[in-house]
Amino acid sequence: MRLAYQYKLLPTTEQKAELNRWLDMLRHQYNWLLQDRFDWWERNRCDINACPLICHLPSLRAHPDYYSQKRSLVQLKKDRPWYKDIYSQVLQNCVDRVKLAFDRFIKGDCNGNRSGKPRFKGKGRYRSFTYTQMDMDCLKGNRITLPKFGDVKLILHRLIPDGFDVKTAIISKKADGWYVTLTIQSHAVPDIAIDIIPTWENSIGIDLGLEKFLADSEKEFEPIPQHFRKSEKKLAFLQRKAAARKKKSRAKNRQYRKVARLHQKVARQRKQFHFETAKKLLNKADVVFVEALKVKNMSRRAKPKQDETGKFLPNRQSAKSGLNKSIADAGWSQFNEILSFKAERAGCLVIEVDPRGTSQHCSECLNRVPKELRDRWHSCPHCGLELDRDTNSAILIKKVGLGVSLTIKRSKRTSSERSPRCTA
Repeated sequence: MRLAYQYKLLPTTEQKAELNRWLDMLRHQYNWLLQDRFDWWERNRCDINACPLICHLPSLRAHPDYYSQKRSLVQLKKDRPWYKDIYSQVLQNCVDRVKLAFDRFIKGDCNGNRSGKPRFKGKGRYRSFTYTQMDMDCLKGNRITLPKFGDVKLILHRLIPDGFDVKTAIISKKADGWYVTLTIQSHAVPDIAIDIIPTWENSIGIDLGLEKFLADSEKEFEPIPQHFRKSEKKLAFLQRKAAARKKKSRAKNRQYRKVARLHQKVARQRKQFHFETAKKLLNKADVVFVEALKVKNMSRRAKPKQDETGKFLPNRQSAKSGLNKSIADAGWSQFNEILSFKAERAGCLVIEVDPRGTSQHCSECLNRVPKELRDRWHSCPHCGLELDRDTNSAILIKKVGLGVSLTIKRSKRTSSERSPRCTA
């Protein structure tokens, strides 16, 4: 079992300066390695049989792969002796990050999804470094020993469980200070094997929304807190105040630090709310059925519209921007990740179901009942069922998770043709 514990560091003024110096040197090395890969890729990415007939053929050079860039660190320390102050594994991890960013751009991840072109890190944009191996006794009281750096004071708000070994440590700089994230592992504690058969009694379905954060199949609701919306006025005030300061001045930087701390507070409030809501759900049932939402697609910009002359027509992008902001404020993706994490720790099960049709059908008779987005009440003309729209969707999500099929082909039939085929 692997876990991650995060602690707040309390470095001295000299240690803060040294940590910032490490980050700045690592940032320069990251940019240099990334530029080296870009230079090779731009010159050699075209096959020789696909080149134009008349072109300049540069001299071929070896591909700067993961191992060659690691070997270049030896020469780096000879040319720039101040890089010897950085622990060797921290420097090697910088090469790992360049490889990961470039591979996701060229090849994509395990699912074939490619990321955008990696960007060079500007000043203040490289905020963390990693110790890939840590000693067993790196924690001594309220201090942690970092290789080639020394002892740093921390707030040990919880102890490392017995039987767990510290594997890695990530030192990160955030808006309110420095933090260390320890990855701990224990082979004595096996991963929990979840063997639960979903039934109507031990399961629950939830429907995520923006009017209310979620509605479950037991007709209970969780109000949406809207942490960002509540802090929007204060955030706008701080940003206007920072914009009025002189460029690159100390006062301007101080105001932008206040903006960053407010964003951090909102993110922490949202995360705490997600953990508390997930705990409430897992106390109700052993199996939770959730929608397999594609939040990235739901929060895309509206497509532009043009007439015959090429003039752009109104596409309601301003209204879509407000909807996208509310979706980001709700944090559906983060909530699903937290719910799955806590369910695994609690020995429960989270199952994603296809949400297609769950808002356009009746949960009682399964007949199609079309509704617009503004319609918040479900009223079925076939069986007379009336209840909240989100509650109806939550019950349908539970039924779909337990085996009821709602297909697009069936939804196009008339109710008389469809009713005999519906089974609960």
